[in-house]
Amino acid sequence: MSVRVRRVYDPPEPEDGVRVLVDRLWPRGLAKDAARVDEWPKAITPSTQLRRWYHAGEGSYEEFAGRYEAELAGDEAAELLDHVRDLARKGEVTLLTASKTPEKSHAAVLARLVQS
Repeated sequence: MSVRVRRVYDPPEPEDGVRVLVDRLWPRGLAKDAARVDEWPKAITPSTQLRRWYHAGEGSYEEFAGRYEAELAGDEAAELLDHVRDLARKGEVTLLTASKTPEKSHAAVLARLVQS
């Protein structure tokens, strides 16, 4: 199973496989055709409340990851997470985010959960 995390602003690469945007909002200044996004499952993105809490610097990354995992336990999110796992079993999957630090973002949490 191969899942990687990249910034959506980086140019697409052949080894990306299925490109899944995991941000709730469309990235600023990026044309939809240039992004080459294959799927955009908004229900597996962090809630607006959680995203704002984390970006305000009110908690640690570890606390954010725990709260985000709890959100992913909901029915719709869990179903979509399973879908992404199925995609990863079939081939390459790239989780795309606009985050400037993808390794400390929800996309890294998702990648870990997809691979588990």
